Parts: sequence; structure tokens; C-alpha cells
Amino acid sequence: MFLIRLIISCDVVHFQWWKRPYKVAALCLGLLCVLLLAGIIGLGVHYQLQTSYNNMTKERDQLQINYSTLTKERDPLQTNRDQLQRETIRLNKKLKGRPCHEGWIKFETSCYFLSTVNKTWEESRMDCIRREAHLVIINNREEQVFINGLNGANKQIWIGLTDTIVEGTWKWVDGTPLTTTYWGDGQPNSWKETEQDCGEFVHRSTDPGDWNDDGCSVEQYCVCEK
Repeated sequence: MFLIRLIISCDVVHFQWWKRPYKVAALCLGLLCVLLLAGIIGLGVHYQLQTSYNNMTKERDQLQINYSTLTKERDPLQTNRDQLQRETIRLNKKLKGRPCHEGWIKFETSCYFLSTVNKTWEESRMDCIRREAHLVIINNREEQVFINGLNGANKQIWIGLTDTIVEGTWKWVDGTPLTTTYWGDGQPNSWKETEQDCGEFVHRSTDPGDWNDDGCSVEQYCVCEK
């Protein structure tokens, strides 16, 4: 009995539905709109993905071109570097064999002169220039040890170190910044807040000796290097 009523009800609904064909058209149109919208969205996403892929491909190609260009530029640079290294070795050997003038002492590739007259730091700098040299620039521990032995009992001597341009920024007389240091304990300290803008080498009985800051007007010996 229930099944018969359900069939009759469905027939009535079916009849009533098809009595209103505009609803069917509206439904179909709605479905078409949904499908069209989905298609548009899909095409948009596909376009964006394709554009991104194309851009990435172009970037990859450009990177490959840049890499190839850099590789071509690198090769001659490496060749030049190797040539410069060989030339440096040759010149160092030549310099090591170069004799020093009378009164100068040879160490590695440089010649050193220990003054015998007390002068201020600036006077010492000018004296070295007149000798076609400069106040000593200490580049490594071996040179530090050598200067300590050269200095001997003179205790303090001027070296080519100063912070007169910028307080606290120590540089060598050739303008290069200070990297390797051999300051004594608590140095540099501008003792008693005095102007101590010039560097001096302090001899020690044991290597490698150390440095101290002192007033540039103090008169003492110096070491010239060329």
C-alpha cells in the first residue's frame, strides 16, 4: 500500500515538474554556468602555472648563460693568478738574494735599519723616508721576533703604527689596517688619559716582545724598513 502511494506521489511530482519547463531550463543553465565557471577557473590556474613555468624556464636559461659566462671569465683569471703566484715566488727569491746597504740588516725580503739618535715619532718617520724607507711594518710573528732581537737593550723603539687619524683605529704608516697585533697586557691604554697615539716596540728578554702606545712627542730610537 505504501509503495503504491509513493509511486503515485512520484508520478504527480514528475507531472508537475514537467508542467514547468522553465525550471528545467533554469537548472540546465545553472549547471552550464557552474561548468563554465569551473572551466574558466581551471584555465586561469593553468595559465598562471604555464606562465610561472615559462618564467622559471627563462630564469634557468639565463642562469645557465651567466654560469657559462662566469666560467669563461674565471678560467683566464685563474691563469693570471697562477702566473702572478709564480712571478711572486720568483721576485721573493730575487729579493732574498738582494744585498742590503751598509748599516742595514737583512731579514727575509726586507732590509732594516736601527737608528742611533733619539727622535719623536714624526721625526723618525721623516728620517726613514729620507733613507728611502718607512718605519717598520710588522706583518707576522717571525718579523716580530726579529725586531725584538734587533732592538736588544734599547727597550723602546718607534714602529710605523699610529691612531692619529681616528682615535682607537690603529693603522700602519702605509695606510693598511692593523690585523695581527702584539700589544702588551692592557695596551693600548692612553695612560692617564694622555695623548698616546703612536706605537712603540718594547723589547723583552723572551720573544716575541710586545707593543705599547706612547706620546708621539717622546724621543727614542726607531727601526726603518725597505
